[in-house]
Amino acid sequence: MIARQLSILVSGVLFGAGLTLGGMTDPARVRGFLNLFGEWDPTLAFVMGGAVLVMAVAWWFQSRLIQPLFAEGFSLPARRDLTPKLIGGSALFGIGWGVAGLCPGPGIAALVIEPVSAAIFVVAMIAGMFLTSLVERSV
Repeated sequence: MIARQLSILVSGVLFGAGLTLGGMTDPARVRGFLNLFGEWDPTLAFVMGGAVLVMAVAWWFQSRLIQPLFAEGFSLPARRDLTPKLIGGSALFGIGWGVAGLCPGPGIAALVIEPVSAAIFVVAMIAGMFLTSLVERSV
């Protein structure tokens, strides 16, 4: 149990550190990447490329494991997971990311670097999550 919790903590710290080192806690970098007709900033493309390489190694490694270290089995996505709700949520996520220049991971990591502006984003994100849960319960 402690090893599982420690692995979660280490993963989160590594993720946050990677986002910070990659400059993804700076909304101007993200907006610069999305600005195709102005001064385009390719930083995010390199961060995404690095993530794809790491994930390719992880998928290769996972395919050779019988079961995960800290769970009963693997929970892998399937094509049946593509629902209108998922696609709509992804679209809202993308719009919010483009407007704010932050997504949840970098937003939380940015709390250390720019606490005031990041806190506004994180509070809005939590409010959106709460609102979503209320809407889902009523449907």
